[in-house]
Amino acid sequence: MTRTIRVLIADDQMMVREGFSVLLNAMPDIEVVGEAVNGREAVERVRELAPDVVLMDIRMPELNGIEATREIVADARVETKVLVLTTFDLDEYVYQALRAGASGFLLKDASARQLADGVRVVAAGEALLAPSVTRRLITEFSKLSDNPRLAASAQAQAQYGELTERETEVLVLIAQGLSNGEIAARLVVAESTIKTHVSRVLVKLGLRDRTQAAVFAYEARLVTPG
Repeated sequence: MTRTIRVLIADDQMMVREGFSVLLNAMPDIEVVGEAVNGREAVERVRELAPDVVLMDIRMPELNGIEATREIVADARVETKVLVLTTFDLDEYVYQALRAGASGFLLKDASARQLADGVRVVAAGEALLAPSVTRRLITEFSKLSDNPRLAASAQAQAQYGELTERETEVLVLIAQGLSNGEIAARLVVAESTIKTHVSRVLVKLGLRDRTQAAVFAYEARLVTPG
């Protein structure tokens, strides 16, 4: 039997929480196990319930979604993935939330199928970025490309220096938004081989998923916008 994906919904609007709960509980492989009305409660509920995925609103009282995401990702006791929900594809906090450890983004007007598929993708350890949000992310990197804080630090250089040439190549292609299948086709190798490379990249860099790997590649200047 397929394992049920356990979801926590964190949003300060009751109608949003109830609406998402109804949509997700209608799926045979997804169960909403709890709700939170602010970021602080989201962190507490994650520690209590250990859900597979948190649907996290960014703008919430007491503790916003970015800080809540950072605390959840930093907690070694849980392996919960965070899928951030935003009202606007031009959300100014997209980049910050990705750096905090969010595994992906969805717009709040996503269809029931998109919402469910998004939860499944993130629960499986993949990255999920709506195309419009990806464009926003690249735009933000472009704006910040001359910012000294995005220069490759000695630590970052040391980290990616541990990667093999092929692993570095795979990391760059991840940052360019390619799937495992697309990377395999590009490098003319089996997809299972790419999965192995991706796993090694994440372990060596101490990253949780492909989204963090993409952010790392940009910040280490292995990839440049455009």
